Amino acid sequence: MALSTGPLSIAPLSIGIDIGTSGARAVAMRPNLSIAARSAVPLDRFGQNARDPSVWWSAVGASLTELLSGIDRAAVRSIAVDGTSGTLLPVDGAGRPLAEPLMYNDKVDDEAILAAIAREAPAASAALGATSGLAKALLFQRLPGVAAVLHQADWIAGQFSGRFDISDENNALKTGYDVEARRWPDWIAATGMRMEFLPGAIGPGDVAGTLTASAADLFGLARDVAVVAGTTDGCASFLATGATAVGDGVTALGSSLTIKILSDRPISAPQFGIYSHRMGNAYLAGGASNSGGKVLAQHFPLARIIELSAAIDPMTETGLDYYPLPAVGERFPVADPALPPRLTPRPADDADYLKAMLEGIAGIEALGYRRLAELGAPRLMSVRSVGGGAANPAWTAIRQRKLGVDFLPALSDEAAAGTARLALIGAIEAGLL
Repeated sequence: MALSTGPLSIAPLSIGIDIGTSGARAVAMRPNLSIAARSAVPLDRFGQNARDPSVWWSAVGASLTELLSGIDRAAVRSIAVDGTSGTLLPVDGAGRPLAEPLMYNDKVDDEAILAAIAREAPAASAALGATSGLAKALLFQRLPGVAAVLHQADWIAGQFSGRFDISDENNALKTGYDVEARRWPDWIAATGMRMEFLPGAIGPGDVAGTLTASAADLFGLARDVAVVAGTTDGCASFLATGATAVGDGVTALGSSLTIKILSDRPISAPQFGIYSHRMGNAYLAGGASNSGGKVLAQHFPLARIIELSAAIDPMTETGLDYYPLPAVGERFPVADPALPPRLTPRPADDADYLKAMLEGIAGIEALGYRRLAELGAPRLMSVRSVGGGAANPAWTAIRQRKLGVDFLPALSDEAAAGTARLALIGAIEAGLL
């Protein structure tokens, strides 16, 4: 059953759906951004092939059905979908998949395709590289009967709207979309890409259509429920926190350390893996370090980390200059594939050793935000934290000392909640709220 977080109400609701690598999640959001209900369904309930679009749709349908069981269906005004960035699939004219999708981390090994992109793409384009959406689109367009090459979120949204010719600007970025000019650039055709196979792109939060009769009947929803353009899972996670102002930063403390900041201008630095998604009139820029929770787990189990953290005084410094990495190589804020981990000298006390690692990762976080500012992003004004490490009070205090800005509570760390915000925006702009 869906988990309801409050009494049933006839207040209007917007729904965000997140389709990830392990499952589908859905969130129903009220206009005040509070969550009315949420649900989650694993992909493996419907088969072991997480690449099968029918498995995606089955999980989405089950998650949405569970969500709707805990709310008033008549209150739903809009739906939006986010998906994994860089996951593409080819479809025919009716939106039926023609081949197994290529996932976000799959590489295209066709040398001619990669050479064509390298020759034509601007140096700062997110379409460069073997995992880019454009490389996958060039490969898929060779299939007989192909009518369009879609991103994962496009295809799921199409199951609701019946439209298989539309994408959002965030998912389109890695396929070569120009977020500043807000169009597919001319150089893409020079790679050999047939432009008619690329979907049109609209802004996240823009209305793409309404429910088809079959989708409305399937879920017991009104035909005029708006289907709103979504985003990538990473952008959705940022939006979920409540960050909305230029200078707002979000740090994800998971296996790796990822930082994002809302900027008033696009930032591009391919050497650091940095490119910018458009969010209305602002841009979302960020980078990912190889440091993070993975290196901590190499030295201590989680229970020991919790125990040792309670013994740490976060207001004093160890004096140790660590750069914790799980292996040789760093991508951001230092672009050096040969950078070695720096984890010596090791103190005799385990708590001091953990503290020095936490200080080191906090230092990398601070350097990351400074690096973004050096590249043209705004100065960091506030930070919201998500991920497992955000629950560690000692680490939070160390990070606050290093960053010297306000730490604000994250409204949510669920990507589906961020996508629900986009659905809410679409409903407001369409006059449905």
